[in-house]
Amino acid sequence: MEKSKVLVVGGTGFLGRRIVSASLSQGHPTYVLQRPEIGLDIDKVQMLLAFKKQGAHLVEGSFSDLESLVRAVKRVDVVICPMSGVHIRSHNILLQLQLVEAIKIAGNIKRFLPSEFGFDPPRMGHALEPGRVTFDDKMVVRKAIQDAKIPFTYVCGAGIAGYVAGNLSQLGTLVPPKEKVLIYGDGNAKVSVVDEDDIAAYTIKTIDDPRTLNKTLYLRPPENELSQKQLVEMWENLIGKKLEHISISEEDFLASMKGMDFAGQAGAGHFYHMFYEGALTNFEIGEEGEEASKLYPEVKYTRMDEYLKLYT
Repeated sequence: MEKSKVLVVGGTGFLGRRIVSASLSQGHPTYVLQRPEIGLDIDKVQMLLAFKKQGAHLVEGSFSDLESLVRAVKRVDVVICPMSGVHIRSHNILLQLQLVEAIKIAGNIKRFLPSEFGFDPPRMGHALEPGRVTFDDKMVVRKAIQDAKIPFTYVCGAGIAGYVAGNLSQLGTLVPPKEKVLIYGDGNAKVSVVDEDDIAAYTIKTIDDPRTLNKTLYLRPPENELSQKQLVEMWENLIGKKLEHISISEEDFLASMKGMDFAGQAGAGHFYHMFYEGALTNFEIGEEGEEASKLYPEVKYTRMDEYLKLYT
């Protein structure tokens, strides 16, 4: 079967660049949206040129020019939009409504994968302010997709390893602590922790797979459903040293959020749902979804003991 042509919107971002690489490595004709707003960001320009050298096609388009988006969309079969939805970087979820409109006008897209990848938004109606805006905005985009009858796949369920594993799930840092580690509650809530390159590989696997059409793909590889305590123990075994464990109660964690800025509160709220509620793993996958590692056992996903070795 001929492989689908893929347009990645947000292809220079943290997940986007990995999705571009996965698309190319899995043999898909790959297009990357080049937006004029990139301006003088030389790192992004050079990344786009590197993709071009690897065989990707650069296609111009802007969210402020609907016709340019329609032209870009008409060149491909599948659109993937891994735009940022975390406030510490940028929060652009609702920009995708322009893309939904372009897909609707173009009328040729057989699959759209919007920005998801983390918590499953329909399960987060109870989420804390201000971080809940991420889930509310994603639900607005989902409604637009489904109202327009655009075929979709939602890729959800990952605690992104770079944000929750390498730092042993500590807020405010991306590297492991040296002496003391904060443990959330009893540290036993399970989190699905997935390497960023594996997220990209699973995402690309879905696009020509009828089993994931109009469904949610949950990223819950069984060996990577880990508690914070298990992550910390893996790290301690790697470095041959015990850290001082300091438990923070649910009440103290919530109280600590009050002094944070907006982005800090949003991120901390997501950590609360992840590590106190176990919101990435505290449900069974029903008929609405599939689990990635079961569908695609050929993806040899990175185990977290291997991932953590990068930080030693």
